[in-house]
Amino acid sequence: MADNKNIIDEARDAKDSNEPEIKYQDEAPVFTERKRWLFFGLPWTFTQYLLKDEILTTNKGFFKTIINDCYMYKIVDVQLEKSLCEKMFGLGTVVCYTSDTTDKVLRLQHVRHSEQIKNFILEKSEKMRMKRRTLNTMSLNADASDGVDDIG
Repeated sequence: MADNKNIIDEARDAKDSNEPEIKYQDEAPVFTERKRWLFFGLPWTFTQYLLKDEILTTNKGFFKTIINDCYMYKIVDVQLEKSLCEKMFGLGTVVCYTSDTTDKVLRLQHVRHSEQIKNFILEKSEKMRMKRRTLNTMSLNADASDGVDDIG
């Protein structure tokens, strides 16, 4: 757990305190990770994940680049998956369930420091929801066959 804080603190300490407050796109990322090959965990792919305090950015592709942004307050739940091969090479897949319209499920595949990234996303998404005073609710659909009568 102390290792989690060290990585995050080092990234934040790298910022100069005399600089004006920077927003979203100009903000220095806290985590920068690449999707890695499962074989030896080598970063020879063209997918990059940038984690900032308020936004998660995914850059994919070489010939055709797709950049996808998701605000942290839209992330509802986070899951960590580790297969046997991922465990052997120190990798993991972080799955983010969002209320974003473009991607309901964001997968940060085969990344190092997956546990720290998962914890960072959980912490920041909760703080951003509190900051924006956003309440995320689930849609509950009931069928007529449930045996519940309408009031009225």
